[in-house]
Amino acid sequence: MKRIYIVAAVAAAAFSSMATSPVDLQYSASLELNASTGRTAPYMIGSWKNGRIPYKNSALLDLGVTKELDLGKRFDWSAGAEVLTGWQHSLTFDRYFADNKTWGTSTMTPPRIWLQQLYASVKYRGVFLQAGMKDHESLILPDDLSSGDITLSNNARPVPEICAGFVDFQDIPLTDGWVQINGRIGYGRFMDDGFDRTQYNHYNWVIAEDVYYTYKRCHFRTKPSQPLSITVGMQAAGQFGGKSYMYSRGKLVDTRDRGLRLRYLWDMFFPWQGNGDSYYEGNSLGSWDFKARYRLPDESELSFAFEWPWEDGSGIGKLNGWDGLWGIYYSRPGRHLISGVALEYLDFRNQSGPLHYAPGDHTDTDITASATGGDNYYNNDVYSAYDNYGLSLGTPFLVSPLYNADGYPAYLYTRSRGFHAALKGCAGYEVDYRLMLSWQEAWGNGRLPRTTALHNTSMMAEARWNAERITPGLSLCVQAAFDSGNLRGDNFGAYISVKYQGNLTFKK
Repeated sequence: MKRIYIVAAVAAAAFSSMATSPVDLQYSASLELNASTGRTAPYMIGSWKNGRIPYKNSALLDLGVTKELDLGKRFDWSAGAEVLTGWQHSLTFDRYFADNKTWGTSTMTPPRIWLQQLYASVKYRGVFLQAGMKDHESLILPDDLSSGDITLSNNARPVPEICAGFVDFQDIPLTDGWVQINGRIGYGRFMDDGFDRTQYNHYNWVIAEDVYYTYKRCHFRTKPSQPLSITVGMQAAGQFGGKSYMYSRGKLVDTRDRGLRLRYLWDMFFPWQGNGDSYYEGNSLGSWDFKARYRLPDESELSFAFEWPWEDGSGIGKLNGWDGLWGIYYSRPGRHLISGVALEYLDFRNQSGPLHYAPGDHTDTDITASATGGDNYYNNDVYSAYDNYGLSLGTPFLVSPLYNADGYPAYLYTRSRGFHAALKGCAGYEVDYRLMLSWQEAWGNGRLPRTTALHNTSMMAEARWNAERITPGLSLCVQAAFDSGNLRGDNFGAYISVKYQGNLTFKK
């Protein structure tokens, strides 16, 4: 009973502290327009915007309000909401109709209004609890310059979830600040069943519904105040539960209804090969992460980082060769002609070899050896693709299922490699710029290889004008981008955003 009183007293003190503190709100409103010549927006306009602008043409009003965490307070809370409304160009996909055994098209009309973010969180000291859907940021890579985090990037719409973890890196006791830890764990549910049913061709592969989601990460960092700081850790994401429909040549050949059980939450925390069959519960994937940052005398920083993908034990054991993202980054605080540079090499061709053989899958043979290859990144025989509303939850460098005009619900070109480069800085007192360039070649995926490669070159130029002199809080952003090649197709597009943001303070 004494413990209950202590907990109640701590909670009362927390709410009392939060209730008597002033509340600072940040609000924003922006008008966003984009137009392009291709089937969808160019790669570098449609990516890295958390799924807001993927379609060919659109005119959207984006409204948002947030209350940020104050890390200097012992107790605090945060919340946010963002809604988009307007018009977006419809998208068509090929579809097979089993009733008359013919192919036709299915049109996906984007919603006229949707919730992009809606979340609330509380923290005590360095620990937080959060519910809702909130945009993500990478701990390892610079989101505004990188091609994207391999496990969870800023490319797709966030998945609604409940999560807990550290608000930032925390000192580990007895290390005098020389070793810090950051981690989080969350469980959620995909809400894109309607989109998947519309996009799917109903002819081959698999479509899954009512699927649940988990994301976990744990990273360690050496003392950041030192000139040299090292960050190392792992990310792990997963899909589980739900119901899957397997099709072959237009016929439904199998259905697997897993539903949701409390045991699955534990099974996805540590993937088990239980219940007597040859499969681990759910679809697990992730990356090994590393970053070395060195601070120069002028306070600029030079970093080297890599993220190594894994889809099963072979990838975790780094049996997939040089697969991964390898990057060099430069950043300089303040406004300078060059304030940030990113150079990345990406390679996903090995995938632990071309073969996967599990003896439990083949009871009609005496072969007992196993081969843990054919990782087939971001794809799964039961859960289809690691995406949300057709866009990659991981790196957008690998072409997302949204761009498959034939209605195939998986990634077609994950056996890929290429380069990505980005540059940003200040072009004048009130104007910032950003440039991006990428080149890519692909040979199909881990299950459907190609003998000849497809190629793509993409480029984007951005100018952002801070119009504080005219109206405080007003800014204008303009982007122009193109794709060239037979991988993503030839496409040119432009994007314009006019944004106003401000602050409101409510005193108690």
